[in-house]
Amino acid sequence: MILVVIFGGLFVAADRAAVYFAEGQVAEKLKSSQGLSSDPEVSIKGFPFLTQVFDSLEEVDIRLDGVNATVDGRAIQVTEVKAVLKDVTIDSGYTSATAGRAEGSARISYADLERSAPKGVSVGYAGDERAAKSQVKLSGSLADVAEGAGVNIPAPFKALLAGEQLSVYSTVSLSNGDTVRLKAASLPSLPIPGFESQLRDLVDYDMKIEGLPSTVKLDKVAAEKSGLRFTGTGTDVSLTG
Repeated sequence: MILVVIFGGLFVAADRAAVYFAEGQVAEKLKSSQGLSSDPEVSIKGFPFLTQVFDSLEEVDIRLDGVNATVDGRAIQVTEVKAVLKDVTIDSGYTSATAGRAEGSARISYADLERSAPKGVSVGYAGDERAAKSQVKLSGSLADVAEGAGVNIPAPFKALLAGEQLSVYSTVSLSNGDTVRLKAASLPSLPIPGFESQLRDLVDYDMKIEGLPSTVKLDKVAAEKSGLRFTGTGTDVSLTG
């Protein structure tokens, strides 16, 4: 019985050591093969690990920091980037792997969204009813927004903007899995020639998310009280890119 306990303990220790080594190797491979700017955090689930290697890994969790979205050269932070990989099979040469199923998620706070917005525009939660439509609220002084964007308002019309507030709801969508698109549902109507089209050019914009590993496939967006949450699923996802 004592020998069984001893050998059992040695097996567990060897198994855990192999897991830690494998997690480090996976993190290094992901970083180098996909050009990531920071080391991903990798966690291999299931026990024993050594027997899984010859079949398939039950679950591999990946967390990543240092991912940005850019708008006109301005960078904002994408947080809580995660990928949960299921049924991961490793090829015979141990050089690549494929996840049978994958779930990805990421988040952008309203504070970061506001950093990407036109100068003078605040971005915030639009309420439960609007959030159900994936909408956020954009607000601010029309005069400040126009001035911040360098919109040339003829002198006779400047008085019309005094005290006027921008308050619009923008629908958020995803394009190509890495581009966040904001489009205003409607805009305030003012008797200033060409102003509405210029305003739409300001409040409708795209954010390109850069630095996501190919394992994180995003195809849905939800407006929550703390910001935008992106999720996605995939099958037969290659872990080498």
